[in-house]
Amino acid sequence: MEKLSEVVEHEEEKEDGEDNLSFEELGLDPRLVRALIKKGIQKPTPIQHVAIPLILEGKDVVARAKTGSGKTFAYLLPLLQKLFTGSSTKKKSGPSAVVLVPTRELSQQVYKEISSLIEFCRVQVKVVPLTSSMSHSDLRTALAGPPDIIVATPACIPKCLSAGVLQPTSINESLEILVLDEADLLLSYGYEDDIKAFAAHVPRSCQCLLMSATSSEDVDKLKKLILHNPFILSLPEVGDIKDDLIPKNVQQFWISCDARDKLLHILSLLKLDLVQKKVLIFTNTIDMGFRLKLFLEKFGIKSAVLNAELPQNSRLHILEEFNAGLFDYLIATDDSQTKEKEANEESNVDKRKSRKRAKQKIDSEFGVVRGIDFKNVYTVINFELPPSSSGYIHRIGRTGRAYNTGASISLVSPDEMDIFGEIQSFLRADGDTDIIVPFPLLTKNAVESLRYRAEDVSKSVTKIAIRESRALDLRNEILNSEKLKAHFDSNPRDLDLLKHDKILSKKPPAPHLRDIPDYLVDPVTQEASKIIKLARAAMGNTQSGRRRGFKRKSRNDKDPLKTFSAEASKRSRRGGGKREGKSDDQNNRRKKKNSV
Repeated sequence: MEKLSEVVEHEEEKEDGEDNLSFEELGLDPRLVRALIKKGIQKPTPIQHVAIPLILEGKDVVARAKTGSGKTFAYLLPLLQKLFTGSSTKKKSGPSAVVLVPTRELSQQVYKEISSLIEFCRVQVKVVPLTSSMSHSDLRTALAGPPDIIVATPACIPKCLSAGVLQPTSINESLEILVLDEADLLLSYGYEDDIKAFAAHVPRSCQCLLMSATSSEDVDKLKKLILHNPFILSLPEVGDIKDDLIPKNVQQFWISCDARDKLLHILSLLKLDLVQKKVLIFTNTIDMGFRLKLFLEKFGIKSAVLNAELPQNSRLHILEEFNAGLFDYLIATDDSQTKEKEANEESNVDKRKSRKRAKQKIDSEFGVVRGIDFKNVYTVINFELPPSSSGYIHRIGRTGRAYNTGASISLVSPDEMDIFGEIQSFLRADGDTDIIVPFPLLTKNAVESLRYRAEDVSKSVTKIAIRESRALDLRNEILNSEKLKAHFDSNPRDLDLLKHDKILSKKPPAPHLRDIPDYLVDPVTQEASKIIKLARAAMGNTQSGRRRGFKRKSRNDKDPLKTFSAEASKRSRRGGGKREGKSDDQNNRRKKKNSV
């Protein structure tokens, strides 16, 4: 059994000013410091403050810190510095660093961060993102060189080895740093065999780093499999700096309701304007996500769905539109636990069934809880509670990022009280006492006033309607993703015409359901809605403003020569002469009157 060389306790002796060390004082290269300033990053976060010096010293490190705490830069900055200062004359046959992540989306995100830092530093370092869906020829092209850094999902590395595009000897000779990012998800996504296959080729001299948001048995497994006597960094404390699992700038609320009344309660929250936009809504299944979308459509509330069933290009475009503010409500399916169950079930079925299921298999390298860069999300709503306390923390981590304020609202049914109790106990163990409080702005009278409408509409959202809308949405997204890809490559602005919050219902929403009559809303709720609207206006967070700004930008980008059309010139010839004639007659009459 591996012996841990040292456990870093953050209450150990520190000088008074040490917690306020700058990036320069941590020993970072001046080029990296300038790059960080250009990116608007002035000072290190608690995890960066402790991890960067240890990694620069060549230590193996296990770091646990909450989502959004700066773990990515905690390993990227020293990793790049080591490559900058490494021997450039030494010719290598393989990559110097490999970063393994659980999802394609996180792979793209890490790749973009590395690329931006390299660009600002103006250093010749090659980085490539790899996925298991790439063909052998694409993998061979990407690995030609070879690259200095590979960012990939674990399933991709064994594929490269079996295809012969990456040689085990080259890994053993050249690999200096291995990073396992979001380590607590890597095994739960079914990558254990892939990681074991790759670990056999990792040289013992390789520095290994393991980053995680939570502690779990999976993380302990990876520690024993990959690391050699690592330093254990377990935030939340670095000296006097408290790094909470969920930051203090995020308010956490909950609403107790029956499972059948959840649609009624989320309608009340959104339709009565009791939450700040933008809103990210989590469900546990794809069907529930579509049920919620169809239900909200009936009341004129447009939303988009994001799940592992959609093509990757569509997922990326949905995310871009949401981040740009083209729609305010995104329904994301967090089915990470479902994937784990399906992986276990598939091992127990016969080959015929497994072949049949393979056609309908969702993307195993997609994860919505982490690895996606949601921007400016103010409110997270748990329409269904996650099955674990760690899942709750990861969901709430989508708001309140970079010290912005945020809020979360969880709809809790009697069946979910046990897991809700576990979540509260987990947060209390971190030093907080009942920080999830009842939501104060939604009154019982306000909910009951909408009950008749909500129950009537929910009956029309049947299983058949959900199945048909799910198939329609998937058909549309596949068309957008594949058949139009070549067109969009040459005409990128045409992507703006694609909308992911389109109505899926066969019948248009009834006009009388779009607006809530004033007599249905009690005075307390009206006052609460006014406060939310005033706060939104003060923050500059208005839907119309974002949309107008977006359109204005696209209008300025247009080619001025293309604004002239044959139809416009014809119209001017037909109607322009008559108007000119009329104006001439009027001028002549005025002249005659003046002369008289």
